[in-house]
Amino acid sequence: MPIRSSPFFNMETSAVLSMLRHTGKSMDSKHSKKSSGSIGGGVLKMFKLLPMLSSGCKMVNLLSRGHRKPLLKDFATTGTIFGFRKGRVFLAIQEDPHCLPTFIIELPMLTSALQKEMASETVRIALESETKTPRKKVLEEFVWGIYCNGRKIGYSIRRKNMSEEEMYVIDALRGVSMGAGVLPCRDQYEQETEGEMTYMRARFDRVIGSKDSEALYMINPEGSGQGTELSIFFLRSH
Repeated sequence: MPIRSSPFFNMETSAVLSMLRHTGKSMDSKHSKKSSGSIGGGVLKMFKLLPMLSSGCKMVNLLSRGHRKPLLKDFATTGTIFGFRKGRVFLAIQEDPHCLPTFIIELPMLTSALQKEMASETVRIALESETKTPRKKVLEEFVWGIYCNGRKIGYSIRRKNMSEEEMYVIDALRGVSMGAGVLPCRDQYEQETEGEMTYMRARFDRVIGSKDSEALYMINPEGSGQGTELSIFFLRSH
C-alpha cells in the first residue's frame, strides 16, 4: 500500500513521507530484531509506572554528583520529558546530557494524559510550525501547533530562556543518560500543590528530512525487548 502522510498534517512533502517510512520500517523490524531497535521496552514501561512511585528517589542525586560528564558518548540526541504530576509536560532536547537544551517547550498536555497515551504501542508527538523565518532552522521557530497520536491538543511557544524549575531538572539529570523516575521537590509547597516532578530521559536517532523537517526516533537499549515506540516530529509548513 502507498504510504500516506499522517492525518494530522495537511502537507504532502517528500520529507514527511520519508519520515513515516522510517517509522514503518522500524516497526516491521521489531519481529526480527528483538534485542535492538526502537527505547519503549524499558524506559517507557518505567514511565507508565510513575503514578505508583513514591518520592525520595535518590538515584538521580547520586548519578548527578558522581558523573558530571554523560555516561554514554555517541551521536545520539538526548530527549527528556518531564513535568509535575498535576501539571503539564515539558520536552527538552540536548546534544548530550552535559549541555544545555537546544530546544525546550511546554506541551499543552497534562502529565497524567501523556502517561495514558504511553499505554498504546506507538506514541507520535508532532510539532508543526506555520511560520517560516528566513535563515532559521526548523527547531529555532517559536510558535508550534502540537499533536499527539493524530489529535491536535493546542499551541505552545518554545522557551527562549529556561525557568528556575526547568534549570533545576536539567541540572539534576546531567549524569543520567536514560531512565525514568521521580525528582524530589525543591520545597514542601511545590509537592502539595503540583505533586512530584516526574521525568523520562532517552536517547534518540535524529533524522533530518529537509530544512523544514526533522524527526527523533527513540532508541531501545539492547535486550529491552518490544515496547512502546516514541517518535517526535518537527515540521514547518509552507
